[in-house]
Amino acid sequence: MRRRLKTLIAGSAFALVLAGTSGAQTPDSLPRWRGFNLLEKFMVHSNKPFVEDDFRWIAELGFNFVRLPMDYRCWIRDNDWRKFNEDTLREIDQAVEFGKKYNIHVCLNFHRGPGYTVASPKEPKDLWTDPEAQEVCSLHWAAFARRYKGIPNSRLSFDLLNEPGQLDGSTYYKVAKILVEAIRKEDPERLIIADGAYWGNKPVPELIPLRIAQSTRGYQPMGVSHFRASWINGWESMPPPTWPLVGGLNPFLYGSGKPELQTPLVLKADFSEACDLGITVNVVSSKSRLVVKADGRTVLDKTLESGPGQGEWKKVVYVEPYKIYQNIFDREYVAKIPAGTKEVRLENADGDWMTLSGLRLTPWPGAPGREAKIPAGQSEWGKKQETHEINAAGKLSNLRVIYDRSTHWKEQIEPWKELQKKGVGVHVGEWGAFNRTPHDVTLAWMEDLLRNWKEAGWGWALWNFRGSFGILDSDRQDVAYEDFRGHKLDRKMLELIRRY
Repeated sequence: MRRRLKTLIAGSAFALVLAGTSGAQTPDSLPRWRGFNLLEKFMVHSNKPFVEDDFRWIAELGFNFVRLPMDYRCWIRDNDWRKFNEDTLREIDQAVEFGKKYNIHVCLNFHRGPGYTVASPKEPKDLWTDPEAQEVCSLHWAAFARRYKGIPNSRLSFDLLNEPGQLDGSTYYKVAKILVEAIRKEDPERLIIADGAYWGNKPVPELIPLRIAQSTRGYQPMGVSHFRASWINGWESMPPPTWPLVGGLNPFLYGSGKPELQTPLVLKADFSEACDLGITVNVVSSKSRLVVKADGRTVLDKTLESGPGQGEWKKVVYVEPYKIYQNIFDREYVAKIPAGTKEVRLENADGDWMTLSGLRLTPWPGAPGREAKIPAGQSEWGKKQETHEINAAGKLSNLRVIYDRSTHWKEQIEPWKELQKKGVGVHVGEWGAFNRTPHDVTLAWMEDLLRNWKEAGWGWALWNFRGSFGILDSDRQDVAYEDFRGHKLDRKMLELIRRY
C-alpha cells in the first residue's frame, strides 16, 4: 500500500509538471503531449462509450494526451452517411469533457472517414477522387467543428484522417484543403493535424500552405513493432526480432521486373557431404523463377506463379492497387547440392519478386541433429542481395546491424525535422509494439525511440492504453504483471515511458 501511494503521488506530481509546461498549441509549435490512443470507437462493431477511468488513470499516472481514432459509422443512423446519431455524438462530447475534467488534451481522429480507411473493408467511394465522398467527409468535420467551437486548442484538436497510404502530395493537399476549409468555416482557430503519407511515415510539405500540424508514426522497423501480428501479410513466418535489429538472409529475391535490384544470394561454404538445400518460399509477387546453381551448375529451376483459386500456395492474396496476386506459398523446394561444392547461388531469373522465409541444409555435420536451419532476416525492401559465408556449425558468419537508434533518427526523425524547420509542428500520433514481440526487445526498442523523440522535442501517443500494445491488460506471456485497480499493469513499460 505504501509503495502504491508513493507511486500515485509521484504520478500526480509528474502530471502537474506536464500540465504546467505544455507550451503553445499552434500548427507550427505543438507541445510535447504524451499519452495514449483510446479505442472505444475505433471500429463500428465495438462501438462503446469512452471510459472515465481511462482519463482518470492516464492523468494519475502522469500523462496529458489522448488520441481518439474513430470510425464514422459509429455516429451515423441507418447506414446513411448524411444522418447523425445524436446519442453517439454525446458519447464523444463526454470524452471531451473527461479531457477537461482531468486536464488531458483530446485529439479527435477519423480512423475511418467517409470515403477513406486504412482498414478493411474498403469504403464504397474513394475520398481522394470522388466528389460526393469529399462533400460528406467535409460535412462530418464541419459538424464536429460547430459542436466544439469555443473549446480552446489547449484542450482539443482535430486529426483529419488516419494514415493515408501511397498518396502523392498534390492529391493529399486537394482533399485536405476541402476538409480544412469546412472546419475553419465553422471554427477558424481550431488546431488541425494531418497524418503523414505512406501510412504516417512520410512528411507532406505540400500541406504547409494549409497552416496545419502533422503527425508521424513510431512503428519502424515493422519486424519489431508488429512481430507475428496476424493482420500483417506473411506474419506466420516473421523471424524473431532483436534490438538493435541484426540482419540475416535478405528475404527478397528480385527478378527481371526489378532489374536495378536483381542480384543473386550467394552462399559460400565447404559442402563436404552431398546435402539437400531446402528453400522455403514465402510470398511470390505475380511470377518468379527460382534458379539454384552449385558451382555454376543448375540444380533447381522452378517457376512459381501466383493466381486465383487452388495452387501450390497456402493463401491467395490479391493486391488491388497493383492488380496482381502476391500469394503466400509457405512451401519448401529442395535443391540437391553435390559433395565438394564451394559456392551456391540462388536467383530469381525471371519475374517480379519473391521472398524466402528460410533455408535448411541436411545433412550438415556440425549442426545439431546434422541439420542446419538458417532463417531469413527482417524484410529490407530495396536492398540488393549479398554473399554470405556458412561456418562449420551451419550459421552465417557475417551478420550485421541493420536497424538501430541511429537508423531510426536518420530515417524517421531527420525528414520530419526538415518539415519542422518550415514551420510545421510535429507529434507522434501512434507507436508501440504488439504483444508477441519479446518484452526485453520491446523495452529496448521503445527506449531508443523515446530518446530520439525527446531529443527532437516531440510528444507521442502510445497505441494503446488497455490492450495488446499498451501498459494495461496487454496479455504478454513474458511479463510479471502488477495489479492495478483490477487490471494487469506492465510496470516496467510504465516506468520507462514516464521517464520520457
